Amino acid sequence: MQKIPNSALGRLSPEAFAATEKHPVVVVLDNIRSLNNVGSFFRTCDAFAMERIVLCGITATPPNKEIHKTALGAELTVRWDYEKLTTDALQQLRGEGYTLLAVEQVEKAARLTTFEVEKGKKYALVFGNEVDGVAQEAVDLCDGAVEIPQQGTKHSLNVAVSGGVVLWEFFRQMVLF
Repeated sequence: MQKIPNSALGRLSPEAFAATEKHPVVVVLDNIRSLNNVGSFFRTCDAFAMERIVLCGITATPPNKEIHKTALGAELTVRWDYEKLTTDALQQLRGEGYTLLAVEQVEKAARLTTFEVEKGKKYALVFGNEVDGVAQEAVDLCDGAVEIPQQGTKHSLNVAVSGGVVLWEFFRQMVLF
């Protein structure tokens, strides 16, 4: 088995990527503390061609060398906006026709393993602070929630890991099936 060199992977140039149609998913980061987590979200959104990221509250914004360290340039290819209050961002997204989903352990959350992405629907996925999760006032504005089933003792994943799991599932359902 031989590794495939990057030059043979057929990756799009940043210009070509900018011109491609994106999946109708907006990632909302609610007060993310770690710049590495922010960078990871940029890289994951680039990998799965998600529409954009909305950075809220204390979440750092590009340009930033710590974000770049993890994003590896994806902060230059993924569209992003900043909003001081997550609730303002969610109200704006609702007005644009997005279905708002908290990625959080809340009452009546849908298990990601059974959640069905509806074709033609636009989604805003809200990921929360590393310690406190998605703020309750943001959860209150959401149309629903999804959670990742887990069995360990922590009952939580790193927020960027959660992003990878959830965004992969949305991508899988939108593109592969």
